[in-house]
Amino acid sequence: YSQDALRGAYKFLHLTKIFLPHLARLCLISTFLEDGIHTWWQWNEQKESIKMSWISSPFLALIFGMIKTFGQLVGCVLILVQKCVPYACFVLFGIIFIDILLSFISLPLPCFPRNVALGGGLLFLLAENQGEGKSIFAGVPTLDCTSPHQYIQLGGRVLLLLMFISLLHFEVIMLQPS
Repeated sequence: YSQDALRGAYKFLHLTKIFLPHLARLCLISTFLEDGIHTWWQWNEQKESIKMSWISSPFLALIFGMIKTFGQLVGCVLILVQKCVPYACFVLFGIIFIDILLSFISLPLPCFPRNVALGGGLLFLLAENQGEGKSIFAGVPTLDCTSPHQYIQLGGRVLLLLMFISLLHFEVIMLQPS
């Protein structure tokens, strides 16, 4: 490789080192952000949907809708600006927990893999926020150190893996002798 190619690669890596963490955070919280904005813009429809599906009281539907909407939006903003990230992640974990509980009331299991993956993404955000000493390879655990950071990353990876496994649908075809 020529020196110019190496310098170009170094400049590219330096630029991506600045922007990629912000882009990764945005990707990890994009579902929460989209859901919060969607609920905000279609407030009356969302409130009626909540009220008709599992909460008969208009007041409880309003309270739940407000908690969900503002919890998601405030949590996403705090994560994007990197302020109070652990607290924002725990708020978003609470939203996931409430969604899982309430989805079992109205629907048997359709949103569970999505919520598992969202939990995995939040674990990645918590691990990134805890930080760790500089490593040769970003995101790759070292063998000589066992820190809470690595266990949180492992948990996030396992949750994302479970989501992908749940998306697989195997069709078993039994061949019968003729």
